[in-house]
Amino acid sequence: MPKNYVPLSEQAYRQIREKIIRLELPPGSVVRENDLMEELGLGRTPIREALHRLAREKLVEIIPRRGIFVTPTSVADLQRLLEVRLVLEGLAARLAAERATDDQLGRMEAVLTNLPKDVEPPYNYEPLVHIDRTFHHLVYEAADNPFLYDVLTTLYALSQRIWHQFLPRMGNVVPALGKHWAIYEAIKDRDPERAERLLQEHIREFHEMIKAAM
Repeated sequence: MPKNYVPLSEQAYRQIREKIIRLELPPGSVVRENDLMEELGLGRTPIREALHRLAREKLVEIIPRRGIFVTPTSVADLQRLLEVRLVLEGLAARLAAERATDDQLGRMEAVLTNLPKDVEPPYNYEPLVHIDRTFHHLVYEAADNPFLYDVLTTLYALSQRIWHQFLPRMGNVVPALGKHWAIYEAIKDRDPERAERLLQEHIREFHEMIKAAM
């Protein structure tokens, strides 16, 4: 088996998940297995396995005899996600400051070097969202707790789906994302309290920007 082999069910999961996050499959829409099979060029079994996995992550809902639907979103969801992410991402930052390897620190720094100092309208949010997601996932990885990693990647995906609805109205998000540098420095300095505080401040600030754009 090739070193970089990705199982078909994993391929289906990643592609369908990205469609949901990017609102190509919008909240409340019907998910049709046959359409996904044709579009992704994959069989029914990996598609079905992926959808069941996405149902466990609350991104789709499987209703017997009715069908499969992308789960709806709400302002209440955003607040509930904030409450959980503040605690768990703070913990991840704290653990990352204690456990991050030199390789992980190097990858964090490499990602942040792609962050522009400023941008002019019209804003292209996709590269910025990619940087934010990659950095957060590296913090989760550096925390070296697979249970925490799984929970946080799911919470991030649920949050990101809501962000995509409002990003076009948020204006310049580069200053908020620039806070990643301070978080990185705290982790590199092995300062758990500062890393936790700064990451929580970053999440709160971004949350307030989304609320203002609603």
